[in-house]
Amino acid sequence: MQKALLALLLGSALVLGACGNNDDNNSASEDTKTTENTDNTANDTTTDDKATTANADGEKIAKEKCISCHGNDLTGAMGPDLTKIGSTLSEDEIKNILNKGQGQMPAKPANGLQSDDEVNAVAKWLSEQK
Repeated sequence: MQKALLALLLGSALVLGACGNNDDNNSASEDTKTTENTDNTANDTTTDDKATTANADGEKIAKEKCISCHGNDLTGAMGPDLTKIGSTLSEDEIKNILNKGQGQMPAKPANGLQSDDEVNAVAKWLSEQK
């Protein structure tokens, strides 16, 4: 009985700790967003660059904030495999899950995503994983 209780407490602490906020990563994302907006207004040809940067940001954010539950390579751990999630869920469906949660997946901000920009970038990148 004591082992079961200890395991439950340890498991709960790991899950809650894994989904915690990391303000350092959040401020870095905001700095990148500001740079993107400045670069985009300076040159009309940066539309493709912005999409590429947003895609890279989505991948970076997902790998930083989702690995604790979905594994280092997002092939699944406590959470499901995300490597081909785009073949089963649309970008809007992924956004909905990231914002509202589903099953054991917590809603924003408990899942580590702090802004709509982060949710949009991650949802876009994950929707392309097929």
